[in-house]
Amino acid sequence: MNHRIAASFLCVLSLLVAVPAMAEQPLTQEGKTTVFQRVVSHPGAKLYSDASAAQVVGSPRTFTSFYVYARQNDMLRVGVSSTKADGWLRLADSTEWPQAITMVFTDQMGRQPVLFFRSHEAVQEVCTAESIKDTVAQYVELFNTPGARKPADLPVIATEPMEKDGQVSQKNFYLLPVLDIDTQFNDSGTQLLHVACIDPGVPGEEKKADAQQEQKSDGMTTGIVFVIDTTKSMKPYIDQTREIIRTVYDRLQKSPAKDNVAIAVVAFRSNVEKRPATEYNTRIVSDFATVAERDVLENLLQQVEECTASTHDFNEDSLAGVKEAVDALSWDKVDARTMLLITDAGPLAGSDPTSNTGMSPEGMADYLRTNKIFLTAVHVKTPAGRKNHAYAEKCYRELSILSNNRSSYIPINAPTPAEGAKAFNAVGRLIADTYCAIAEKQLKGGAMQKPKTQELSAELSAEEMARRTAETIGYAMQLQFVGDHKGTRAPQVVSAWIADADLTALEENPNAAPVPVVYPAVLLTKLQLSQLRKQLKLIITTAEEAFLQDSEQFNFYEQLMSAAAQMSRDPSSFNKDPGANLAQKGVLLEVLDGLPYKSEVLRLRQQDWLDMSTGERQKFISRLKGLVRRYEEYDRDNTHWEGFGSTNSNEWVYRVPLNMLP
Repeated sequence: MNHRIAASFLCVLSLLVAVPAMAEQPLTQEGKTTVFQRVVSHPGAKLYSDASAAQVVGSPRTFTSFYVYARQNDMLRVGVSSTKADGWLRLADSTEWPQAITMVFTDQMGRQPVLFFRSHEAVQEVCTAESIKDTVAQYVELFNTPGARKPADLPVIATEPMEKDGQVSQKNFYLLPVLDIDTQFNDSGTQLLHVACIDPGVPGEEKKADAQQEQKSDGMTTGIVFVIDTTKSMKPYIDQTREIIRTVYDRLQKSPAKDNVAIAVVAFRSNVEKRPATEYNTRIVSDFATVAERDVLENLLQQVEECTASTHDFNEDSLAGVKEAVDALSWDKVDARTMLLITDAGPLAGSDPTSNTGMSPEGMADYLRTNKIFLTAVHVKTPAGRKNHAYAEKCYRELSILSNNRSSYIPINAPTPAEGAKAFNAVGRLIADTYCAIAEKQLKGGAMQKPKTQELSAELSAEEMARRTAETIGYAMQLQFVGDHKGTRAPQVVSAWIADADLTALEENPNAAPVPVVYPAVLLTKLQLSQLRKQLKLIITTAEEAFLQDSEQFNFYEQLMSAAAQMSRDPSSFNKDPGANLAQKGVLLEVLDGLPYKSEVLRLRQQDWLDMSTGERQKFISRLKGLVRRYEEYDRDNTHWEGFGSTNSNEWVYRVPLNMLP
């Protein structure tokens, strides 16, 4: 993950939403003309009818985000909408929120819990301590010891929940708004963030959590999905998948966790309209089946054969297989969700008209993360696919990216089908056995040992990669389950400083990429997401038209600005200097001014486009198309929109990861 924490893309998008002429407008930030002032409310804050604070008209939830409409002495006139105020709030009961971004905890995969420091100086002292590891360990132990006395002047005022309580439940929508950023801390890419607080809570959640705890008394259930490429040349791996599943069921037959592990199988090929003889694009072979239902699954799997006809491209529609598994299987039956993708070819590009999903590996990875599914990509490298290996590896590393910045990608060298099949059997069996062992241990009340955050280098054997990958994912799934089981909440902190990477890992592996403990996301409303999607479609259309025109007569860059102008509040400002950077155009400059994040589109100069090769231009357009498809999936997602009590769906918000913005 890029550790340059972003600017508020939400602010950019607010420019794209037309404000009714007669509507109120919030105050703008100092030195800006279009970026609005915002605050978040503190615990116990009240809304008043006027600045005298004589009459209470409401009690907002903790850390509600408000636009500021007026300031009068120690009072603020505020509203949750950018079109009208709702009342007055005491200045002392709020915290300024200049950037509408929020951080999200990454999955705990061996990293230390996030420490919330009292001040910027306090976190700096730890970062420069003689032994960061020992200092952090002391604080973690103190907060992990029930009843331990904490000095009043302790530099750490709170921590992310400890291992015994699991991860913050993903069922609880929480906020970690960024108030300030120290980007100059060191050269590692780690940044220090001033944050407000998290977990505003939703009425009735405590009862819901108690009910969930009662329902989950039988222990964690684990779902293992095999997503298999069944195109020509894959017969040895289809056969080995049968063998792996048979041995897993044999193990479970004698295991106390036999009812807690279920297996499902999905097959994929490629575009059937292009080649009808391929019979199907994707197929659900079997939904989740426990050992008691093994006969049904094994009989269905026995009928799966490799395709006798060639598909239309060397790349296959593997992303369609993954999406079919996400969308069609009964995931509500399992707590821990894993997927094993097996293929010897790269995926069809999202911009390829024959792709069934239109999504990129990057977008599909986000789709998996949103649905709490951990995918491991097993890529069989055959001599026939030599020219495809680099492309496939890049795609599957993106698809299987984990929140610790590592990928659960496992290459299988297959100089012959027999050697490849043998290697795959060892890898697949090891991964499945590890997940079974975790389920067994968890059922007995035991916890997995915290794995080390290690790079999966090319020097490791495929089996060692598989072992480390399964242990890392298994640990994260366990903590997710415990957190959901207990309804674990994020700590309530009004103001604190954190580091955005695991400081212990930074000290242990100074030359390795930082291990993120949080990642940035932007709160987008349904209306803003719709406007963003429209703008990107305009830009894509403009870019594609550029390929059809004589480059000397057609200026793509001017057309790009014209498309942007259609969604801007000040179209005239886009016509003054067509050769300049888009970030220098009108109001967009002030939105991004002074902030480390710069949009790929807004950075684009006319000369940049002219200097691009045909392949680079296609890649630029392809990424935008993939984002549009992902936004369509966000819009259809009925689970992860948060309304905070609002009945107006246009004001519901979604935490969109920053890497999903253009």
